[in-house]
Amino acid sequence: MSDNNNTPAPEQTGKGKDGKKIVLSGIRATGNLHLGNYYGALNKFVRMQDDYDCRYFVADLHALTTHPDPKMLHENVKDILAEYLAAGLDPEKNTIYVQSDVPEISEMYLLMNMHVGIGELMRTASFKDKARKALGISAPESDSDDDGIEKQIIGNQTNQRVNAGLLTYPTLMAVDILIHHADFVPVGKDQEQHLELTRRFARRFNSFYKTPYFGEPVNFNFGDHSIKVPGLDGSGKMGKSEGNCIYLIDDEKTLRKKVMRAVTDEGPKEPNQEVSEPIRNLFTLMELVSTPDTLEHFKNAYADCSIRYGDLKKQLAEDILKVTLPIRERILDIRSNEEYLSRVVRQGAERAREVAAETLRDVRQIMGIRKI
Repeated sequence: MSDNNNTPAPEQTGKGKDGKKIVLSGIRATGNLHLGNYYGALNKFVRMQDDYDCRYFVADLHALTTHPDPKMLHENVKDILAEYLAAGLDPEKNTIYVQSDVPEISEMYLLMNMHVGIGELMRTASFKDKARKALGISAPESDSDDDGIEKQIIGNQTNQRVNAGLLTYPTLMAVDILIHHADFVPVGKDQEQHLELTRRFARRFNSFYKTPYFGEPVNFNFGDHSIKVPGLDGSGKMGKSEGNCIYLIDDEKTLRKKVMRAVTDEGPKEPNQEVSEPIRNLFTLMELVSTPDTLEHFKNAYADCSIRYGDLKKQLAEDILKVTLPIRERILDIRSNEEYLSRVVRQGAERAREVAAETLRDVRQIMGIRKI
């Protein structure tokens, strides 16, 4: 290994398998995947797996920031792996692994934290939001009221606490990305700030050690508009913490019950009136799962005030089931095959560690951590 100033910079495009660009994505092991995960990411990942060197992982280390039950964490990891595979991710085409199976990530996380400031971490929107919830601090009414959140967190006198892992979450995410020299990282709007921090940490590392080692990953543009899958509660997007999800593992009875309980309004009072948010959300779901003529039928019925929400929900449930039931069957089949799951993650960990070990060796060398 050469001296730090002479360490060759890896090319930042085409460094993946067969000269392909590298795409990286992970999901926290905090529960089952839902329809939002599927249409927002998974089905797009399936389309990408022939054209890119894709590396997908289950982020069990990230999940520790919310103190999951150890037994549940282990089961959640296996659930998400099964759901990844059932959705169509091919372990022969993709590197699929569990974050903690690559110990190089944890060591590089420690090293990278030496170049990350406490202040910039405390100012991240996701940390402030999660810290408020953990400590019971009300959200500010305006941006100007947000300046004192750091003092409130530090000066908190309750028995509640904010763990350091939550604070350094962006560093771990940056390491997940940089250790693979990923070109693209598909992230939603809530993770864009973390991706920008990853680029900042890469620039800082390169500048401090005077070597252009890390490239700057960018968000992946799928070439179509971003899909925001709404929940069933009448507002916002589908999310686990909101309790408004349709899970890929939901059985037929559960799914129908959820859809039939979806929030609606009192119905249109006059022809061609503006569609309310709850009904617009149901139409958005229908755009994803139903045929165009079915969607058009119910939109026309709303416009002429003849719509019956019971009929709308029954049709929507039927169309969602056509998508999810085949996936559910595959999930149950894969989930019951522990030997297959173990083989997939062992294979994925071997591939991931080969790349991660090389990056970690370079980083240690660059930072001056060398054998005497």
